[in-house]
Amino acid sequence: MDRRARRGEPGDPLWWPRALQGSGRHDNPGAFGCMYVSASPLSPLAEALAPFRNSADLVPEMLVRGGLPLALATLRLADRCELVDLDDPAVLGAEGLRPSAVATRDRVRTQAQATDLHRRHPRAAGLRWWSTLESLWENLTLFDRAGEALEVESQRTLDRADPLVAEAATFLGLRV
Repeated sequence: MDRRARRGEPGDPLWWPRALQGSGRHDNPGAFGCMYVSASPLSPLAEALAPFRNSADLVPEMLVRGGLPLALATLRLADRCELVDLDDPAVLGAEGLRPSAVATRDRVRTQAQATDLHRRHPRAAGLRWWSTLESLWENLTLFDRAGEALEVESQRTLDRADPLVAEAATFLGLRV
């Protein structure tokens, strides 16, 4: 997080990092930018710390990306926004998808699914799906067309003293 960043600039919670995308679950920077968010504040933090899973101690450097401290922003998506719910069996059936194909780590597959859903649902702000770390964590992939429907409610920098950081670290087998 960079508190000096203006809306939509790098370091701002509403920045769409399209130039950095291409390897994420639903990325297709040639067609759209996306932002990964969650209904559970624990999910994005656990996702950010997952590469360090079971590596012993949580060290401050694990809470830095691109020279900036990790931060948690609470965003509000306008109620009018539609989402394609990939956690709904009826939606999966209508879309010809299976849960195992949605939850796979095969990025070629999940990126193609997202691109197809983005194209076929032009009013959808994004996709709702579950975290592969914990299926009870509801995640969203928001498409950049949802940008005007988002607002930042709060944001805070994360450090090792934060209880949420400790919970995510413990979940991943890291000592705080």
